[in-house]
Amino acid sequence: MNRSYSMLPMAGLWCFSHLLLSAPIFAATLTLDELVNKNIEARGGLAAVHAMQSLKIQGKLLVNDGQFELAFVQIVRRPTSVRTEATIQGLTQVQAYDGSAGWQINPFQGRKDPERLSADDVKSLAETAADFDGALVDGGPKGNKFEYLGTEDIEGTQAHKIKLTRPSGDTEYVYLDPDHFLEIRVLSQRTEHGVQVETETDLSDYEKIEGVLVPFSIVTGEKGSSDRQKLIVSHAEINAKADAGLFEFPATKPKSGT
Repeated sequence: MNRSYSMLPMAGLWCFSHLLLSAPIFAATLTLDELVNKNIEARGGLAAVHAMQSLKIQGKLLVNDGQFELAFVQIVRRPTSVRTEATIQGLTQVQAYDGSAGWQINPFQGRKDPERLSADDVKSLAETAADFDGALVDGGPKGNKFEYLGTEDIEGTQAHKIKLTRPSGDTEYVYLDPDHFLEIRVLSQRTEHGVQVETETDLSDYEKIEGVLVPFSIVTGEKGSSDRQKLIVSHAEINAKADAGLFEFPATKPKSGT
């Protein structure tokens, strides 16, 4: 099999911060701090969010306009660990980050042994791990800065727009539905290998899992590209068991005869 598949970009994939805004007529009277606090309460409250020590999702990943369907599993664990798996025709691609280093196994490119990821390649995984409880949660401790930029038309909806700047200088623009106060789009901008990469992620079909909202439909791709990947979540579990070994670089197996 010589087709190549790429994993669903993680930046922003499990960033489940759903801002609660008042009706548009009152939007101008709310401060950014008030919006963030309303978001946390709408998602179940800070205690419920902090109680999430891990989040596991399972579903199907549709690529190449739905021509290929991969079984998808992702598990994120505090403080900064994540592992994703995508399987098709008996081959499984793995990407993982243990809080300090990332690695992958990519049989779709003929590589069946684990290999370490560069600092740029691991960025999206690290952001997914750090923000699985919401990019707007604990912004100060994470070093994230927020700025409210007013509204912008997103496919006919005047969505509220918040700019997030990470300590690295990379940015995200979070778009919020004015009626339901949930994220409907996240535009991530990061520098990878000296080139700015823009990834657009649309989120919908939110469901409440143990008191916390989780999007069950996630569509992502490069900004301006018609090539999109769609993740349809079938099951989500909060505080699923997640041993440290899942995220660590696999130990090298001794060669036969040694």
